[in-house]
Amino acid sequence: MKNIRKIKKSELVKPIKYLLICLISFNAFGQSDFEKEIAEHRESYKADFLSNSHSPLGKEDMELLDFYEPDSDFKVTCTFKPGGKSMPFEIPTSSGKMKTYTRFGQLKFKIRDKKQTLTVYRSIDLMKNPIYKDYLFIPFKDATSGNSTYGGGRYLDLRMGDISGDEIILDFNKAYNPYCAFSAGYSCPIPPEENHLKVAIAAGEKNFKGAIKE
Repeated sequence: MKNIRKIKKSELVKPIKYLLICLISFNAFGQSDFEKEIAEHRESYKADFLSNSHSPLGKEDMELLDFYEPDSDFKVTCTFKPGGKSMPFEIPTSSGKMKTYTRFGQLKFKIRDKKQTLTVYRSIDLMKNPIYKDYLFIPFKDATSGNSTYGGGRYLDLRMGDISGDEIILDFNKAYNPYCAFSAGYSCPIPPEENHLKVAIAAGEKNFKGAIKE
């Protein structure tokens, strides 16, 4: 009978250590990619202010923009439920004017293990523009509104092509302030009550660190 070599404890530990190192490295690499994506998105966001002739901000204001640190917990997979044939309705804006939208559908998801729902809208005006006809709009308020974030709420943009089957990725790290957070004189849609979240969305853009321009 052949001798069976007894495996030393140290020989078992080495593969386990190697596996742990690989898992840690993989997670760090994934997080690094996520942080890079958010950093690039924010640079593009700032560039839009400088290229838009209707922008409320100039180059000197860019350092006054403020954001939460990227947090992948606020990048969530949502179940999308189509809204069917929705009648147009009006959403009030910060200037008192009304803007017309339709309800495109609902998003169901969890934040911190708590169930959440947001309604997705389409602008009647933008539907007539070939460039923006697939544009989806999600205005929302949350428990940070009026504290660390703009009291008038924040926005998220999506495209119809972002929907895959009945799922869509919603990244609150890309939540941004309406122009009204920076300057008076704009008509910014006020998030309807159905899009008021009770949970704190500590992700995306914070309060502008400068004074609101008149």
